[in-house]
Amino acid sequence: MSFLHVARRSPRVLIATSRSFACTSRAASEANPAADRAVKKPASQATIPKSSCPQDTVLKGLNYLKGQPQVLALADDQYPEWLWTSLSPKEYPDDGPGGKADRVRRKRERKQAIKDRNFMSTQ
Repeated sequence: MSFLHVARRSPRVLIATSRSFACTSRAASEANPAADRAVKKPASQATIPKSSCPQDTVLKGLNYLKGQPQVLALADDQYPEWLWTSLSPKEYPDDGPGGKADRVRRKRERKQAIKDRNFMSTQ
């Protein structure tokens, strides 16, 4: 694409395709230290709720049967404890070479190697 091709584009297209980046330089944070403090996360994990919606929130899309009442979110303590850890990755105990953790790691590496090899063969 030559420079003339870009110059012939309408200004509206040029504005839509231009990128803008947030300023993350050290000088910007030194200039406005109040904004830097506002971004910091709270130190206490006890104040952060486990669920993403408060109690008695209507959960849209879960009630798909006609004539049924709306589905409402429950309090966090009314859900089973395993629900909050179901998405965390499995951690296997390190039981030496040939153990479960080693087999899982090698299988993951083999699968990734196959994916990489297949990707490179399509290029």
